[in-house]
Amino acid sequence: MQTEKLNLTQEWDKVFPKSDKVDHQKVTFINHFGITLAADMYTPKDAAGKLPAIAVAGPFGAVKEQSSGLYAQEMAERGFLAIAFDPSYTGESGGSPRGINSPDINVEDFQAAVDFLSVQDNVDPERIGIIGICGWGGMALQTASIDTRIKATVTSTMYDMSRVTGNGYFDANDNEEARHKMRVALNEQRTADYKAGSYAKAGGVVDPVPEDAPQFVKDYHAYYKTPRGYHKRSVNSNEGWNVTTSTSLLNTRLFTYSNEIRNAVLMIHGDKAHSCYFSKDAYANMIKDSKYTDNKELLLIPGASHTDLYDQKDIIPFDKIQSFFDKYLN
Repeated sequence: MQTEKLNLTQEWDKVFPKSDKVDHQKVTFINHFGITLAADMYTPKDAAGKLPAIAVAGPFGAVKEQSSGLYAQEMAERGFLAIAFDPSYTGESGGSPRGINSPDINVEDFQAAVDFLSVQDNVDPERIGIIGICGWGGMALQTASIDTRIKATVTSTMYDMSRVTGNGYFDANDNEEARHKMRVALNEQRTADYKAGSYAKAGGVVDPVPEDAPQFVKDYHAYYKTPRGYHKRSVNSNEGWNVTTSTSLLNTRLFTYSNEIRNAVLMIHGDKAHSCYFSKDAYANMIKDSKYTDNKELLLIPGASHTDLYDQKDIIPFDKIQSFFDKYLN
């Protein structure tokens, strides 16, 4: 496998402070589509022997210098080797054109992270878990449906990206006519992009925020567009995804086999989040007619919004996440 040459930033450019309890280094690995992925690896200082390991990704449109890195560093402080990676076509990872996504490739990204962790000298390959945040919570659950090497999965403030793309928020556009209009617009854009020789961008998080914007839009702005969470390589913080990248999500449905997941799953969501219905419904579908419910759990955080679980360490239930992984990565 030929590694794509990546331009990796060596200085600390995260939106969270560096911990003095862990060692940090940049690493790369290749997925089965031949794309080289970039990751930050966090290892507990003075760690000995083979460690349990966790791969972290998300939110959807974020980079490893944002929420996923914060989660990975925190888990390393708690004794796990953890990597936070940039998905294909985003951040410091490879792939061209930039700013596109696909559920198939994104699941492969998670599996490639597991490949990488499985062969590290200081990792126990029988004790590997994953964490997916926001839209990558959905990709984590989808990956858990196919990859039996993953012994435990945590989803945090999960989005079902295929559902929200095909049905709109709160399923408000769950009808054939609305989807047809979206298909027409996407395919007209494909033609325009081909003529232009470039890809139109959808725009990141709206800026400035209209006064009458929903609260969750204001919450996104407060994270992605302010010093709290802004990053120059984040899709959401800047120009956004390519408009036509919605095609694959519109044509896909996630979680078809989620009720066949045998390994442990913990789904975490704020009960005040606009997106909470995604986790509630995905959890219900996961345990419906399933023989494997004893190690499945839905944890709702009272009063928490969607973005509270991005970076608010006094709200993110890290003690619970640690105890979950301690139990199932034992």
